[in-house]
Amino acid sequence: MKMSQVVAPTLREDPSEAEVVSHKLMLRGGFIRKLAAGVYTFLPLGLKTLRKVENIVREELNRAGAQEVLMPTLLPAELWQETGRWGMYGKELFRIKDRHDREFCLGPTHEEVITDLVRNNLRSYKQLPINLYQIQTKFRDEVRPRFGLMRGREFLMKDAYSFHTSPESLEQEYQNMYRTYCRIFDRLGLRYRVVEADSGLIGGGYSQEFMVLAETGEEEIFHCSHCNYTASRDSAGVGKFKTSPVAGHDLRVAEVHTPNARTVEEVSAFLKIKPSQLIKTLIYETEHGPVAALVRGDQAINEIKLKKCLGVVDLRLADAVVIRKLTQAPVGFAGPVGLKNVKIVADNSVLLIESGASGANKEDYHLINLVYGRDYKADVVGDLRYAVKSDKCPRCEAGVFEVSRGIEVGHIFKLGTKYSEKMRCVYLDENNQEKVMIMGCYGIGVGRTVAAAIEQNNDKDGIIWPVSIAPFKVAIIPANIAETEQAAAAGKIYDQLQEAGIDVLLDDREERLGVKLKDIDLIGIPFKVIIGKALKEGKVEVKTRQAGEVTLVPVAEAAEYLGRTL
Repeated sequence: MKMSQVVAPTLREDPSEAEVVSHKLMLRGGFIRKLAAGVYTFLPLGLKTLRKVENIVREELNRAGAQEVLMPTLLPAELWQETGRWGMYGKELFRIKDRHDREFCLGPTHEEVITDLVRNNLRSYKQLPINLYQIQTKFRDEVRPRFGLMRGREFLMKDAYSFHTSPESLEQEYQNMYRTYCRIFDRLGLRYRVVEADSGLIGGGYSQEFMVLAETGEEEIFHCSHCNYTASRDSAGVGKFKTSPVAGHDLRVAEVHTPNARTVEEVSAFLKIKPSQLIKTLIYETEHGPVAALVRGDQAINEIKLKKCLGVVDLRLADAVVIRKLTQAPVGFAGPVGLKNVKIVADNSVLLIESGASGANKEDYHLINLVYGRDYKADVVGDLRYAVKSDKCPRCEAGVFEVSRGIEVGHIFKLGTKYSEKMRCVYLDENNQEKVMIMGCYGIGVGRTVAAAIEQNNDKDGIIWPVSIAPFKVAIIPANIAETEQAAAAGKIYDQLQEAGIDVLLDDREERLGVKLKDIDLIGIPFKVIIGKALKEGKVEVKTRQAGEVTLVPVAEAAEYLGRTL
């Protein structure tokens, strides 16, 4: 391809709308253009990179024995109603009606559709296990689309679904997909970690995320300094420093007037105590009734853990009316002492507070000198908070957490029978008895992976693409295309690389060399062949984008040299 023919409108300045590196560079490099909030057009360079990621994903899925299908994006509400997700998914679901007033949604994920396909077409244990995948556009009505391809309302995704007759068969395929994902991200040239994760709205018993490491990543990754335990912020467990409550002290509980002190900062300052001595009491409503969750004042409650601990689906903070009814006080003065008709659940760390303070369930008052087990107790005790750096590892308890940042690009799930049971996706076993199929689910954000690659690989001059997914692997840049010898040398190397099947771009524009070099660096092409002063000696400069290394190579050997290097 010749640069003069490529639709790649580069920009010199960062667009004001772009917040993260990948968004800025994809706009500046002419890879994408915004159509609406969270909706982008891929220009030729962007589409070439997207397709290269897609092809690597497809090749590895096929190699692993999965079969490609293509399901509709327009999904009938009835399927989602069978699993209960029509009401559960919330406002992220794009809902529409046809002319007959029938309800549909634009698919954000396809568990219901694939389960319906399998239940209607596979009936015997002899047809299982099976793994079906697609690479297709998904839709989610994000409350705040941002970060370019990172959090869009329309995006390209690979989703695969496996069906099994036993947990052992699911485990075998889960590990097959684990290895497949490792091969994919290795081929993409990305540095990544695999972390234990929360399954979210997809559900299931166990899942892992593949996180591309990047300082600009939006998610925290917790990894043990001693063992191989790694988890996302939502799912990172916290090891216990002690296994039993503290002995306490002889000081009696006292009520202190704390006018207008409601927040952790205000109360701890007023009482002249550390936030870690404060017992923060949060009132929630659930489908099983109200709950008071206790956590240390310097820590944050993890509502995902709280849901799992309580075994509830519906969990929401109570409003001021409910809080006053339950505590007899306004927001900011709740505490565990004297609470009635409320289930109390406490984080492990609360048991270790030697002299605690909490709201007194009375306006403008707090209690001090509280000891767990003497002055208050919980109905349930567990790990309810977000982990922080230096927390003890829950697996080995010998190491502590270190924290890095990453971008989720893949997620694999053991779904179990969450969907197959509700949708009666069954098979006939060896004894002609009906059994529910066991499922797995495996996703990769294809467009998101493109953005993550940029977040991990960039510098002040632009993108540094891994060779496997660069829109072009080599750029040939004559200093002056009007000079006959330079044009001839450029054309010769260009033709040889094309014949060798190497993606090559010839910058044939009548621009200054500095302008060309800036554009090629911005676009991120891994190798530059610069044809200039060295041509007098029959040589060209081959420069790497990653390290900036320059090698002088004879014109006649340039194509062969690049073929070996790539």
